[in-house]
Amino acid sequence: MTTYQAVTGDAPGGPFTLALPEGDAIPLVCDSPHSGVFYPSDFDAAVPLHRLRGGEDTHIDTLWAAIPKVGGTLIGATFPRVYIDPNRTLDDLDPDLLAEPWPTPLSPGEKTRLGYGLIWRKLDAATPIYDRKLTVAEVRNRIERYYRPYHAALSEAVEAAYRKFGALWHLNLHSMPNNAYERLKIVSPRPLADFVLGDRDGTTCEPGIVDLVEGQLRGMGYTVARNDPYKGVQLIAQIGRPAERRNSLQIEIRRPLYMDEATKAPNDGFSSLQRDLASLSAAVAAYIRDRL
Repeated sequence: MTTYQAVTGDAPGGPFTLALPEGDAIPLVCDSPHSGVFYPSDFDAAVPLHRLRGGEDTHIDTLWAAIPKVGGTLIGATFPRVYIDPNRTLDDLDPDLLAEPWPTPLSPGEKTRLGYGLIWRKLDAATPIYDRKLTVAEVRNRIERYYRPYHAALSEAVEAAYRKFGALWHLNLHSMPNNAYERLKIVSPRPLADFVLGDRDGTTCEPGIVDLVEGQLRGMGYTVARNDPYKGVQLIAQIGRPAERRNSLQIEIRRPLYMDEATKAPNDGFSSLQRDLASLSAAVAAYIRDRL
């Protein structure tokens, strides 16, 4: 099992892990952009490491370890999203974070204004990550050494699958805090679901695979919501073009199902959830094979 201890410094193998299909490959590419536990030594944050870890999707890459066994590709970031977030566009950068003007136009979104953009400015509404401004050179280093290599690996896997099969199914894998509605300043009459499936309101993925995933999870006893409160961000918006048989679906898992949110240690539900995700992966693979 992947360690749940964070590490200061770069991962020995680089900014991402890549697990290739075992046996006959299918056009299934999965990525976990937020499960990294290696914190680069130049981070220089003003808050302690255990607080920074609140942004991690800890263990998500391990929970989905069956993906290569069913013929899919699994990519995971080794660096943390609070350092630089692969699920944001390069212009989604907060100018208030910078010590000097950015050389090209920026287009920060609403989450960026709250502090959660390409580079996070805050951990929560009351906790700034830095006691300083970041230089352009510092941000560019993060982009070139971490963001671009991750995107290049994902793009290569996606395009290779599409070239070979003329179709693609991409799963963007995440976890969500138990207080997600509160963090997002959303008042909801419903409790947070165990799983949230995001397809940007039906625009990034053909409905069949979404129906299959939801049905499988409900059959296992989990609660499932669609696009509430997470619709998906840059990666599925970039990859998902269902009219071209390029399908992209974000899957969020409620963290208390498998770990202690404070310590990041796996809890008693970890093994059973991992088995259920292996069964789900096999069902997804069978669905894809039927459509090739």
